[in-house]
Amino acid sequence: MHSPSQHPHPPQGEPARNDCPPLRLVAWETTRNCNLSCVHCRASATCGPYTGELDTQAAYRLLGQIAEVAQPIIILTGGEPLLRPDIFEIAQYGTDQGLRMVMAVNGMLVTPETVQKMLGAGIRRISVSLDGATAECHDAFRGVPGAFEGALRGLANAKAAGLEFQINTTITKTNLEQIPQILKLAEQLGAVAHHIFLLVPTGRGKYIVDQEIDAREYEETLNWFYDQRDKTALQLKATCAPHYHRILRQRAKAEGRTVSFQSHGLDAVTRGCLAGSGFCFISHQGIVQPCGFLDLNCGDVTRQSFQDIWRHSAHFQKLRDADQLEGKCGACEYRKICGGCRARAYEATGDFMAAEPLCLYEPARS
Repeated sequence: MHSPSQHPHPPQGEPARNDCPPLRLVAWETTRNCNLSCVHCRASATCGPYTGELDTQAAYRLLGQIAEVAQPIIILTGGEPLLRPDIFEIAQYGTDQGLRMVMAVNGMLVTPETVQKMLGAGIRRISVSLDGATAECHDAFRGVPGAFEGALRGLANAKAAGLEFQINTTITKTNLEQIPQILKLAEQLGAVAHHIFLLVPTGRGKYIVDQEIDAREYEETLNWFYDQRDKTALQLKATCAPHYHRILRQRAKAEGRTVSFQSHGLDAVTRGCLAGSGFCFISHQGIVQPCGFLDLNCGDVTRQSFQDIWRHSAHFQKLRDADQLEGKCGACEYRKICGGCRARAYEATGDFMAAEPLCLYEPARS
């Protein structure tokens, strides 16, 4: 599942030292068990059971260790986290630790009862993916008939109870023309945000790589997304699309605008690819990765402390140094604010510091 995030003020976490940036977001795959079979799934998740998932006490230890490092947003994701029996106890524990708890769900299990349990456990926001503006498109993507109606029903339940939600959309050739309709649908449903995700061909996503939009479509889509900023009240965020941070600055400069937190939100004060730098992913078995799409083992929370992994992982140290980027990305004047998608580079070349394969921009000094 994709992750819900919020737009808090600039992070107040641990000050950077030893090249260790403040930790702002952690996505934890609480379970790989899922009631859908999405064609793009990073985890290739299906109905379990899966072995080795962190148990309740291990979950509490993990959240406690994260709270010792900072107080980031914790994204409880999956699979489908609502299939985990102790998910509300876990959410409550994180809330008690002072962490900002959110949840990424597919919507089908969001009943009035589960919404009340989420609210009671301190869940601040949920995300639900809509990958089509119609049932035909969305259900084909999600692999289960009725997924679209189930998601809409779940969103209506969240809305009725006052639980904040955002809509996530993975963009491929099959739904590219529907993105404006999905944005309008998000507005009509009462979402607070619309996040678009550019397909990263990992997990089952490798089998639909032919549906990945090309570099020109990528550029055009992100420019269109920028144009929506002044046309909608929704918070807009492009994820797995670090080029947007370059485009934002190019467009703002052309319009005579100053890019700031006040005018452009977190996009103005964060880099494009946050993998290992402000963000990390933790698998259902406790393996820490730079992000869910970048399959690099940076440590194991069942054997090491989270703090040690976050501060000292060699992969994290490398990802935090934009001057180690290679090829066109290494030569680019936007390398410290874009960085290119490290997961796409890794899938294309086997080198996570190589040039982003889906970028038309030619650096000024290349």
